[in-house]
Amino acid sequence: MSTPLVLAVPSKGRLQENADAFFARAGLTLAKAGGVRDYRGTIAGLDNVEIAYLSASEIAAQLARGSVHLGITGEDLIRENIADADQRVMLVQNLGFGSANVVVAVPQAWIDVRTMADLDDVATAFRAKHNHRMRVATKYINLTRNFFAAQGVTDYRIVESAGATEGAPASGSAELIVDITTTGATLAANGLKVLDDGVMLRSHANLVASKQADWSDGARETTRIILDHIAARARAEKYKEVRTRFTGCNDALLAEARERFGVVSPFGGPTSSGMVTLHCPPATVYGLSDFLRRHGADTVSVASLDYVMDRDNPLFAKLEAFLRR
Repeated sequence: MSTPLVLAVPSKGRLQENADAFFARAGLTLAKAGGVRDYRGTIAGLDNVEIAYLSASEIAAQLARGSVHLGITGEDLIRENIADADQRVMLVQNLGFGSANVVVAVPQAWIDVRTMADLDDVATAFRAKHNHRMRVATKYINLTRNFFAAQGVTDYRIVESAGATEGAPASGSAELIVDITTTGATLAANGLKVLDDGVMLRSHANLVASKQADWSDGARETTRIILDHIAARARAEKYKEVRTRFTGCNDALLAEARERFGVVSPFGGPTSSGMVTLHCPPATVYGLSDFLRRHGADTVSVASLDYVMDRDNPLFAKLEAFLRR
């Protein structure tokens, strides 16, 4: 029996709910045979796959070791915990949830500190005055070091944060922080502000592949099926299906529709009866339907698409190229 594909999914909270919903929209149902407290699961209809329910940080660690083939976790955890991440893992797909920014935040009272260059000046003056470096509280040690080095800021030291990082300046354990935030409201409530150029990383939940995993033929084929579902759903979300029939519909008219409304003709041009099926971006549906009616169509129907399955699978092709490197 071939090695099963191991897919790691967040084990609790909003990330798990969003991951389950993401796969469900792609026609892939995650199930726990042992009930909600089980830490192993399956995908209905796919025998050669095992779901491992882990914390988001553990998923990043397992991807680095190659213990799982695919995992859903935040890009912030990938960049923080995996050295040479671009060589060891691949971000296959941004999943559209879990958005947050890793930022540099300083006290609002530092009215003259708006940029990293300002922070560098303050850091130099702080060391001269206090005879020690400014302290930066953070859980993102590697990201902080890399970002500060790129900005030329050297007069600081990191204080590893084990709790609520945003409270470090108020408690006196650090002068500033690097932390993750979604709206900035918690930072503001703690008297902090994000530097104008202090967004270190715009993170999202991603489907991530590990190069170190055992990519057997069976694991690859199961991955191809999963990515085919995901790609088909992603394509479907980009379009509405527009149908009409009129004898005046011809290739020249469709060429103009493509140019003006971003239309694609998935099944070629109009049939002998004038029937045509088009895929159109949602934002231009009305413009297209008006255009078709003005050129002779009596009725134009518009429908949502669940899946659009093409012969090409761009997600799997990207993964195959990464694994060959």
